[in-house]
Amino acid sequence: MSRFFATGSDSESEESSSADEITPKAPGTTFKQSLLLSDDEEDTKRVVRSAKDKRFEELTNLIKTIRNAMKIRDMAKCLEEFEQLCRAFLKSKNIVDKEGVPSFYIRLLADLEDYLNQLWEDKEGKKKMNKNNAKALSTLRQKIRKYNRDYETEIAAYKENPQESADEEEEKGPEDSGSSSDSDGEEGEGVSAKSFLKKKPEPSSEAKGSGDESSSSDDDEDDEDWGSDTVDSGSESSDEGEGKSASLAMVFLKKTQAPEKSSEKIGKKKKPKKKERLEEEAEEEGGEEVEGGWEKVKGGVPLVKEKPKMFAKGTEINTAVVVKKLNEILQARGKKGTDRAAQIELLHALSAIASENNLGQGILVKIRFNIIASLYDYNPNLAAFMKADMWKKCLECIEELLDILFDNNNIFIGENIAEDSENLAISDQPFRVRGCILTLVERMDEEFTKIMQNTDPHSQEYVDNLKDEGRVCGIIDRLLNYLETKGSTEEICRVYLRRIMHTYYKFDYKAHRRSLGLQGESKSEQDQEESEGEDSAVIMDRLCKFIYAKDRTDRIRTCAILCHIYHHALHSRWYQARDLMLMSHLQDNIQHADPPVQILYNRTMVQLGICAFRQGMIKDAHNALLDIQSSGRAKELLGQGLLMRNMQERNAEQEKIEKRRQVPFHMHINLELLECVYLVSAMLLEIPYMAAHEFDARRRMISKQFHHQLRVGERQPLLGPPESMREHVVAASKAMKMGDWRTCHSFIINEKMNSKVWDLFPETQRVREMLVRKIQEESLRTYLFTYSSVYDSISMETLSEMFELEIPTVHSIISKMIINEELMASLDQPTQTVVMHRTEPTSLQNMALQLAEKLGSLVENNERVFDLKQGVYGGYFNRDQKGGYQQKQSYQRDQKGGYQQKQGGYQGGYQGGYQGGYQGGYQGGYQGGYQRGGYRNQNQSNY
Repeated sequence: MSRFFATGSDSESEESSSADEITPKAPGTTFKQSLLLSDDEEDTKRVVRSAKDKRFEELTNLIKTIRNAMKIRDMAKCLEEFEQLCRAFLKSKNIVDKEGVPSFYIRLLADLEDYLNQLWEDKEGKKKMNKNNAKALSTLRQKIRKYNRDYETEIAAYKENPQESADEEEEKGPEDSGSSSDSDGEEGEGVSAKSFLKKKPEPSSEAKGSGDESSSSDDDEDDEDWGSDTVDSGSESSDEGEGKSASLAMVFLKKTQAPEKSSEKIGKKKKPKKKERLEEEAEEEGGEEVEGGWEKVKGGVPLVKEKPKMFAKGTEINTAVVVKKLNEILQARGKKGTDRAAQIELLHALSAIASENNLGQGILVKIRFNIIASLYDYNPNLAAFMKADMWKKCLECIEELLDILFDNNNIFIGENIAEDSENLAISDQPFRVRGCILTLVERMDEEFTKIMQNTDPHSQEYVDNLKDEGRVCGIIDRLLNYLETKGSTEEICRVYLRRIMHTYYKFDYKAHRRSLGLQGESKSEQDQEESEGEDSAVIMDRLCKFIYAKDRTDRIRTCAILCHIYHHALHSRWYQARDLMLMSHLQDNIQHADPPVQILYNRTMVQLGICAFRQGMIKDAHNALLDIQSSGRAKELLGQGLLMRNMQERNAEQEKIEKRRQVPFHMHINLELLECVYLVSAMLLEIPYMAAHEFDARRRMISKQFHHQLRVGERQPLLGPPESMREHVVAASKAMKMGDWRTCHSFIINEKMNSKVWDLFPETQRVREMLVRKIQEESLRTYLFTYSSVYDSISMETLSEMFELEIPTVHSIISKMIINEELMASLDQPTQTVVMHRTEPTSLQNMALQLAEKLGSLVENNERVFDLKQGVYGGYFNRDQKGGYQQKQSYQRDQKGGYQQKQGGYQGGYQGGYQGGYQGGYQGGYQGGYQRGGYRNQNQSNY
């Protein structure tokens, strides 16, 4: 039967007819509002509901489902229903804009957010969740936090007075949410009538003035709802048609000011919300996913967070319970999302509980081990260094652990103790705890090195951090004493090496003063020196010798030897350092060692060279420093910084690894001092050699770097006074070449060079005196080489005055030169003069000699080219001999002054021809005459 008839039915209820009388008919309607019921439907009464009732009922049903899911912790269901709730609320937007956000909806949002936060903090509960629930919990928590931003003020109002909000909801319940089911229709009508009677007097005064407006607005609202509902479903549209007549009574229940108020509220809300939303989004982006990050705190009294309870109330706390709890905490270690700071706090709290209940020192030691390990794990990145507060906590924990171990001799710790065989409870048996205190201390030492590497060396912070080295050394000393009684030989060697590594690079000023016979200036300093223990040399000797005897690993012994040599060299014990280096044979296989050991070897060789220089062993100093300085990468080889390179040679990962190998700044060797020592040593060797072999075409270089600096100096178009250290050495070299030792001395030793280099040595004055002496002696040798052709004879007294040397010293130098055949002269004892022998070759002979040498090299080159084509070496001269002309006698110019090449020499030439010079002619000088060149060949092996 069609619903829309013009006439009404007798079976219609009185309420609906009275509603028809009260309600003014809306203009433009083409149908009557009455509904004719069939005979079958006479017994049941239909409940007429407005769009608002239906929408709110849908919301309340979804809320009930969410609350049921919350009770059984079904997060997946919660997430699904919440998404449906958001969609349903969006459909109700028109109604909500007029009526305001319902309080039951705000209440759910607040409760759901609190519930999710509570679940999130419950770490144990989260572990027990299945994968889907845990994922849904994380997603729902993020969604609710973002969703609740728009309702902050309403949620805050609800939290301030939750009771009032609940009461209002109960009062408005029948009106807002309607009946929960169709079967309760009569009860729903009864309630609506009562509420109608209660609230009728309130809007009566306003109804007259605003009746037309309200009725028209209701009609508009209903028309809108009709249109929207027809899209949703046909059944809803039919219900709404019925509700047109019956629900007009509800007009009087509406508060006409409510939409205005709600719109005012929304208007007020919108202004401050934008700023808050921007701030919160920025906060959320930065710290939402990182646990233990920043947390927004509202104004007023700060809320004190309750710490998570370790044990349930009434639990008997014993060793087994504490160990179980400890294992639970440790299970989260290393997992993604674990709050490391909270984990450390939990372990501290567990330690406090264990000490309160007197569970014994065994369990305390175990917890301490895990606290220190957690502190090390706080930075998961290997390259990152510990923050200051964590570093202080770490030192305190290790000191407390050592206190416990020293106070209780009945605690045995070790890595070889299995967890099953641990004895942590108080009993007659000694405590047995799994763990290694040495490993923790070694890691602490590495962390200290990382802190120093990552601190700006020119800041006060570096100095403050360096003060902690005293505590680190104190901890190592205490551990050393502990392991000497209870540790294995291997552990003792490891801790000895740690102690050595903190000692070897430090100059012992107090021992140095005692060796010089000096005492402290004040009484307190003298007492302090007496009270202090043994010298660092004695400590190093004792520790290193133990390692030499007991260690079974090459690495520890190698490091100990290098540190021992370094310490000897630093304290000017040259012969002990040199002998130890030669006996160790480290230079033979150091290339197979790992990079940190190679860096230590380079540092030791440099220190050995500087020590030789201080002792006046110029040749040894040059040989020790040659490899490091000739490479041009001294900074990198000593682990004191990285040179700029192409990305092809070193990628980002390699650069990170190399940065971790760098030596902390307080252990650096001064690179300018190192270069100066090398260049001065090269000058003292090279300048006399250049003067002695001025006409030698095949003169070799002793130091390429020194020659490079000389060439740079010669290229300069304008020579001003020297400024840098290198310019000073070049200027001094030029002066020495002329035999002018005073000018050379003034360039090498002056205020600028003193401040840059010489004042950095411990015995400054002694080094300066040695330098002056060496400059005088080498200048004398250079003078004799350069100007010997000018003199027939020269008095030794004159030379002594010129170079301010004693006559015996001059006599000694000249005698050595004559014996080594560097100077063709003889000494006349009665007159104390040097008589020169005129054996200098003429210019023609010099040119002939150079021609002969060039011809020899030409023949060699031709032979090599011929061999490449023929495949046989030396076939042109001696084809019959095996392997060509590879004879052992070889191309000899002269036995003493010639080129003594053992193989591949040119000897198979013509018998009367060129055998390193013409037979009967000039063989490295005239027979019985001037045989020059011996200086180089005699001493070639020394350079």
